[in-house]
Amino acid sequence: MNPTESNELIKLKTFEMPYGKYKGVKLIDLPEPYVVWYYGQGLPQGELGKLLGLLYEIKLNGLEDLIRKI
Repeated sequence: MNPTESNELIKLKTFEMPYGKYKGVKLIDLPEPYVVWYYGQGLPQGELGKLLGLLYEIKLNGLEDLIRKI
């Protein structure tokens, strides 16, 4: 794992959703159905979109606990 990948994993644990129904909720704590819905709607551009795409893959594969242990 390169430093960029590990930084992204840490961001999933610390970065808060900046808007919407889950504003202020840490990305890793977003409900899976919301992440799946958001993915289907199209992710936003930039860092948030990249993090949400990574989060989608992590939640889809049931790996949230690995992020929480970081």
